[in-house]
Amino acid sequence: MSEVELDAKQIERKVSDLAEAMERVRDDQAARDDVVIEMKQARIARLELLAKDLQPLFKEVPDDNDQFEFALTNGENPRLWIDMTSYVRMGRDRREYEFVKDTRMGRTILGHSEDRERMSKMVSNYVAERILERERMIEGEWVAMRNYDFDQKGDPEAAQNAGKARGRGFGEVIAWFVLGIAAGAVALLAWQRYGAEVMALLQ
Repeated sequence: MSEVELDAKQIERKVSDLAEAMERVRDDQAARDDVVIEMKQARIARLELLAKDLQPLFKEVPDDNDQFEFALTNGENPRLWIDMTSYVRMGRDRREYEFVKDTRMGRTILGHSEDRERMSKMVSNYVAERILERERMIEGEWVAMRNYDFDQKGDPEAAQNAGKARGRGFGEVIAWFVLGIAAGAVALLAWQRYGAEVMALLQ
């Protein structure tokens, strides 16, 4: 057998080995992709069950309250959004729910549990707190305006007297400032004229 035939068989064997290796890699990648897809679908399914549990809560939120989102995103890491900064996701073990909030100081875990009912209560409490905070803020503004003394603040004469008092205070400051500059200038001129004589007397 010639050397050319041997080289051709060796090349053919190497090409065959490479093709088999590539096929094995493709199979492994496909298997990993299947696992990833299954994991993602499992996370989405669990979040959908939680969303179903929370649906009655979502419907009770007042229509004029737009601070909540209630949306399920199925990206690389599926999330059930509660508002613009908080959401529920599945933990690394795919069994535990994690209630997460993004803040200016970083990401905070508000709560976590494998029990879907317990997680529903956590989210319900969070939504209730946000609604009450909004109501307290609105009520606080209303109480402040109700106790506001419009007559006193709106009295033109009082406002004019206050303006005059402020004007007098500013004028007095300017007058004292100018007086201080004048006194310093007089002292400087006196020192220039009589300073040498005073120094001679002291010596």
